[in-house]
Amino acid sequence: MTRIAVVHERWTEQGGSEQVVRALAAEWPDARVHVAFADPRTVPPGLRERMAVTGLDRVHRALGRRAHAPLIPLAPAAWGRHPADGDVDAVVISHHAVGVSAAPAWPGVPVIAYVHSPARWAWMPEQRSAEAHGPVGRLALAALAARTRAVETAAVPHLSVVVANSTAVARRIERWWGVPARVVAPPVDVDRFTPDGAAPGGYFLVAGRLVPARRVDLAIRAAQRAGVRLVVAGAGRHDAVLRGLAGPETTFLGRVSDTEMVHLQRDAIATIMPAEEDFGIVPVEAMASGTPVIARAAGGALDTVVPGTSGILVPDGADEDFVAALAGAIRDFRRADFDPALLRAHAELYSTPMFRLRMREIVDGAAR
Repeated sequence: MTRIAVVHERWTEQGGSEQVVRALAAEWPDARVHVAFADPRTVPPGLRERMAVTGLDRVHRALGRRAHAPLIPLAPAAWGRHPADGDVDAVVISHHAVGVSAAPAWPGVPVIAYVHSPARWAWMPEQRSAEAHGPVGRLALAALAARTRAVETAAVPHLSVVVANSTAVARRIERWWGVPARVVAPPVDVDRFTPDGAAPGGYFLVAGRLVPARRVDLAIRAAQRAGVRLVVAGAGRHDAVLRGLAGPETTFLGRVSDTEMVHLQRDAIATIMPAEEDFGIVPVEAMASGTPVIARAAGGALDTVVPGTSGILVPDGADEDFVAALAGAIRDFRRADFDPALLRAHAELYSTPMFRLRMREIVDGAAR
């Protein structure tokens, strides 16, 4: 039995990357889970006693567990002083920006990096332009981006295997880090979503956090142009801006429960994915519900959306061009063209058991 340690950058919320760590922890139930810092309120009970935090957690606690972004640049130094598990055959790191900086803490041990994405804001100036405020803010963010790029590239020689969560992310890794990456899609809880055979409701759905990067504004504009009902499920800092854009055809539900989300996905005509996502879990949940997806032809959607089987792809482009194309796709969309059974079968390719199987093969191979 391969003995591993799992590393995660931070545990301050429950999102897709935390689902990856939970699946890894389930596959290797004896593995210690190392995080730079954590908010215990967000950690599942079964993992709390297995979690080891760095000294940076004391700072996070002193700040009242409120802010995490200012602490991320301090994580590499914290990993350098963190006592590593000595008796392991391999280490698996869940990486967003500085997670791979933990790799040198396990010298002589194979390290597998599961990369949700290299830090896009660090490598792509356009990604951070919206976050910087004023000349001082731009300079500070540019300096932080340079430091983050240096941290990532310095860690690459310590990695035995690099795994990307999509083909698009694998291409970024090769372009920015200069190494090839294998692709393993993240785990999706497809068992929570099932088709029920009922006729769909009269709405299209957008679900997820309401932040600028999700481009929900484009879906709202396209629904207006197409004259269809749009339901928006989720909350976030872009909420007020989006409500100001919307007309009477758009309904905002705010944050919804897991049970409500199951019904919303199942009953939608289609789920819309208007932004480029690194992978995109929500579209796979829609497919598991028997609901097709209308997605931007970019990022993870190029892996998961098979035209004619699991949805349709709208050509990528500038905002105005994309809104026009998305509106046309919505207007002409026919739910009856898609077989719920085929949608469900396609979603099974991205299930948690499939993720665990593929990661087990990679880790066992690296540990030999």
